[in-house]
Amino acid sequence: MRNVWARALRRHRALGRELRTDDRGLSTIEVVILAPVMILFILVLVAFGQLVDGRGAIDGAARDAARAGSIQKDQATAMAEAKAAAEADLADVCSGPVSVNKTSAGFEAEVDPFFTVEVSCEVRGLDMIGVDVPTTLKASFSSSLDPLRRSV
Repeated sequence: MRNVWARALRRHRALGRELRTDDRGLSTIEVVILAPVMILFILVLVAFGQLVDGRGAIDGAARDAARAGSIQKDQATAMAEAKAAAEADLADVCSGPVSVNKTSAGFEAEVDPFFTVEVSCEVRGLDMIGVDVPTTLKASFSSSLDPLRRSV
């Protein structure tokens, strides 16, 4: 009876060793599980990178629009030049129209010595990974009215 138990114990130990050392196919399972997760992670990083890039572009466009408007002689020309400057800066960043709004009180140095604009547009960021979340970025910038504004 003792031999039967000893043989059974040896078979059990041999089977356990065989199961522990047989790891064929384990790498395939790891790749199948981890590859989509890693690809999704990289896509999310790229999408958020586009949002950060869009934020920087919007800030720069607001600065350029305010400066372009502040050197003009009248308010209508200032708004036209500000919009043109913002659209030129955001041509490849925005997926929709660029909005430029003047937020300063007036266009006379005595009333308000600054020309302030707010630039906004919808950027594409998370659309590339299938998340259709409208992302509208806004930036505001002020530029002092140039005392030697264009006279013509």
